[in-house]
Amino acid sequence: MTNSSTRTPEPADLNTEFHRQAYNAAFNELGLPWYWDASTLQRLAANPEAKEPVLHYLETQQPHLLKAYDADFLINAIHSTKARCFNGMSHQAT
Repeated sequence: MTNSSTRTPEPADLNTEFHRQAYNAAFNELGLPWYWDASTLQRLAANPEAKEPVLHYLETQQPHLLKAYDADFLINAIHSTKARCFNGMSHQAT
């Protein structure tokens, strides 16, 4: 029997982990007190009804923000910051 905690991460696992870390870096940079652990990102990504994980998170966990901010504005701010963070992380990893 193989212990999953000692297995070597697959490239897809590392890519998912980089995305998770990039989301958390973006949240921090934008002053959002959010933290997505691996299970949160997996749950959000696995929801077939939630095509956009950030929107689903906003609607289910932070609905008060949607009263003050346009959803597209928040999503775009998070995604653009996350993309920059992800690019920085992926360049550091190579």
